[in-house]
Amino acid sequence: MTRTLIVLALLLSVAGLASAGDFGNIEAGVTTTEQVRELYGRASKEVPAKVEGYDTLQWVYERSQAPEGLVRMIVDFGLLTPSGYKPTVVRLLTLEPKPSIFSKKTVLDGWGIPDGEGSRDGVQTFFYREGLLVIFDKEGDDAVRLIFSIPQTSSRLAPPAAPAAPAAPAAPPKQ
Repeated sequence: MTRTLIVLALLLSVAGLASAGDFGNIEAGVTTTEQVRELYGRASKEVPAKVEGYDTLQWVYERSQAPEGLVRMIVDFGLLTPSGYKPTVVRLLTLEPKPSIFSKKTVLDGWGIPDGEGSRDGVQTFFYREGLLVIFDKEGDDAVRLIFSIPQTSSRLAPPAAPAAPAAPAAPPKQ
């Protein structure tokens, strides 16, 4: 129990210092393969792939190679930018935490109120324009996946709407 609290405090401190789009010194659109290797060492497995015709690479850190508190960390490299394709730049960072590491309260305390919320098949999600998507378990208590990306400022998702003001009473009919 004490170890879990220490891990949670460490993760919260990192989350509190990070913007929504980065975690553990990995920032999508900025961090490179060399920097990730310096931070986390060699991945458990490296998976080459093609995405929209571009060569990409995925590094998976799992079990003892995953950072403390995580079941798995997945880093996807290869980002198409206005200045061209960057094969060694992080496109996505996916965290799969152990149970109770990222509760809904922890997510809200660390990243604030989401820019959008959704639910599909009973699974709640939080969306942050700064580059974070959080997927919760079926109970809605704990995050099962956090996906960090580049900022999504051009998203068509509207921020949560303010409650509408009550309508003014209708004017009485003229006689």
